[in-house]
Amino acid sequence: MRRFTDVQDYILTAFILVFAIALMVNRHDGGLQNMRKMSVTILSYLEQPLSNIRIYRQAVSTNNYLHRQNILLQDELSRLRSAEQQNRVLRSLLDFREESAHPLIPVRVVAKDLTSMNSSITVNAGTNQGVKVGMPVINSDGLIGQVILTSRNFSQVLPYSNSMFRVSAQIQGSRAYGIVSWPATSPSELLMQYVPETVLVEPGYVIQTSGASNQFPEGIPVGEVTNVEPGIGVQTQTIYLKSYVDLNSLAEAFIMEFLPDTSITNLINEQNELF
Repeated sequence: MRRFTDVQDYILTAFILVFAIALMVNRHDGGLQNMRKMSVTILSYLEQPLSNIRIYRQAVSTNNYLHRQNILLQDELSRLRSAEQQNRVLRSLLDFREESAHPLIPVRVVAKDLTSMNSSITVNAGTNQGVKVGMPVINSDGLIGQVILTSRNFSQVLPYSNSMFRVSAQIQGSRAYGIVSWPATSPSELLMQYVPETVLVEPGYVIQTSGASNQFPEGIPVGEVTNVEPGIGVQTQTIYLKSYVDLNSLAEAFIMEFLPDTSITNLINEQNELF
């Protein structure tokens, strides 16, 4: 009986406490509803910026992915354009080789020095491939230069953008001759001199090798006339050309199996000895 009396007080106290809480909840149910509404409202205001942050993070991630994909696509497009350009150049070289009146040795440029007045080009063909000193170097666009040194598998080329380069040239469709050289003003600009001022020359005219120097065959395109000025103190005119060949982008070429006629060379040497 004593134990039940002790527990009875605790049970009664607990029952009264639960009853009081029930009355309080029931009495303040409207207040709780207001609290619920307020909490929902606050959460709705907080949800929008949190949602914007989530959307922003997703947009940043998507943007980074698209940026990487764009770089990959640009790289692939660049390779395709390079391959297309190379195929176009190779097709042009093959067509030119088939139409050439002289045998051609295909070469690839392995080294270039175009930064000084004594510029040079090295190609991957030499005496083992039949290359000899003095042979012209060309491509489908026109004249590049002339072989000046050879080894077994490589040759050194004197390009037109060298202060020592000279070639006898003529105006296409005319018998007027002159000497073309490099004025060292621009990598692709050439100068034609000793053309009489009575000869009509206008921008757009084609200049080609004349064959008169016995160093190059006739008809190799050299450049296009860009400007004409009267000579100073002489009855000739100075003709400015733009070369057809861009040495900076040059990668493939041909060495023409053409050598000076020895009989003409011997006559010139004998004349030099006489005078």
